[in-house]
Amino acid sequence: MSKPSDKELDEALKMAIQMREKRMDPFFIAKALLSHNYRLGYLEEVLRAADLYLNMGMDERERTKLLKAIEKAKDAESHTALQEREQFGLE
Repeated sequence: MSKPSDKELDEALKMAIQMREKRMDPFFIAKALLSHNYRLGYLEEVLRAADLYLNMGMDERERTKLLKAIEKAKDAESHTALQEREQFGLE
């Protein structure tokens, strides 16, 4: 399956928001799309940070950015799952 264009994704997200606001989401498709889109942003940040870390000779600053991006992604996952998570990171 091909990735939706930016325009297609934007339209789908707008429709998903409307569906949730009108409580017309009997199979939770809009909820799933919105949740996955929210989480995907954090995971894309992890991917960018990991790529930069690996391509910059595993620089310590890039490692710190990668760890922070991973923590944000884990926090987003916990938030969307409505769960608390144990903190082992940089805090």
